[in-house]
Amino acid sequence: MAVFTHVGAEDIAQFIDRYGVGSLISVKGIAEGVENSNYLVDTSDGRYILTLYEKRVDADDLPFFIALIDHLAAAGNPVPRILPDLSGQHIQRLAGKAACLIQFLPGVSVSRPTSRQAYSAGAAMARMHNSVSDFGSGPDNILSVSGWRALIDRMDTALDGIIPGLLDIVSHEWDYLHANWPDHLPRSVIHADLFPDNVLMIGENVSGIIDFYFACRDITAYDFAVTHGAWCFSHDGSQCLPALSEALASGYQAVRPFTAHERDAVAVLARGSAMRFLLTRALDWIETPPDALVTRKDPLPYLRRLQVFQSADPREIFAL
Repeated sequence: MAVFTHVGAEDIAQFIDRYGVGSLISVKGIAEGVENSNYLVDTSDGRYILTLYEKRVDADDLPFFIALIDHLAAAGNPVPRILPDLSGQHIQRLAGKAACLIQFLPGVSVSRPTSRQAYSAGAAMARMHNSVSDFGSGPDNILSVSGWRALIDRMDTALDGIIPGLLDIVSHEWDYLHANWPDHLPRSVIHADLFPDNVLMIGENVSGIIDFYFACRDITAYDFAVTHGAWCFSHDGSQCLPALSEALASGYQAVRPFTAHERDAVAVLARGSAMRFLLTRALDWIETPPDALVTRKDPLPYLRRLQVFQSADPREIFAL
C-alpha cells in the first residue's frame, strides 16, 4: 500500500454516530497495515477497528467478505464481524473511500510462533475450511498461475533491478508451475493470506482470524501451503523450521486430514505460494514510492523459500 488515508477525529466521530456504539473516546492509526488504512477506535461502549479500503480491495467485493465472515462466525470460527449501522448498512464512505466498522477481537499477533501456537493455527485453519465446505460463492483467485504470468510481464526487466537474473528465475519457475499445477484437487473458499499477523493469539490458543481481503475460491490445500511458507521459516526465508512444520501439519490434519492427492501435490502448491508472494512483494518494491508511509516488504525471503521448496525432500519439509 503506497498511502495511508488520514482522517480527522471529528470525521471519525461523525462516522461512528451512525452505529449507536457510544461516543468517541480515542482513535489511533494502525501503521502496520499494508493493504488498507486501519484505525483503532475506542468509544464509550467498547473498542472497534475502522477500515478504509485502499487500492487492492474492490468495494464491489465487500458484500462477499461480509457474507463469508458472517458464515464463518455462525459456524463458531473466531472472526471479526463487519458491523451494520443503525439503518442496516455495512459499507459506508469516509474520506472518499469505502469504509467499515469492524468488531475488535482480543489477542496478539506473534512474530516468533511456538510449536503449540503453530498447531493451534493449523487446527483453526482446518476448522475454517470445513466450515466453508457449503459456502458456494466467491471470486476465483486472480493471484494464481495466470495472474503470476501477468505480474512477470508487467515488471519484466525491472525484476533484475532487485537481484540480477530474477526475471529468468521467475520465468522458468512459472513454466514449471504452469505445466504441473494440480487443478484436480478439491477447492473451496480460502483465506489466502494467513500469515502470523493475521492470526490473533491468547497464549497458545487462536483468539481471532482477521483480514480476509484476499479470500477467494482456490485449491483448499493451497491455503495450507501459503500458511506453511509464512509460519514455518526463518525470517530471511533460508531455513525451514521442522518443529513448526510438524506442528502446523499435525494441527491441520487433526481436524481435516489431507487426501493422498493433496499430500502428493503440496510441494508444487508451496512453490506456487512462494512465487505468489515473491512477485507481489517485488511489484510493491518496484512501484511503491520511496516516501510512502508503509514500509515495502523485501521479496528476497520468498525467493529463498522457493529455492528451498525446489531442492528439498517434500516429506521432510511438510511432515505429511
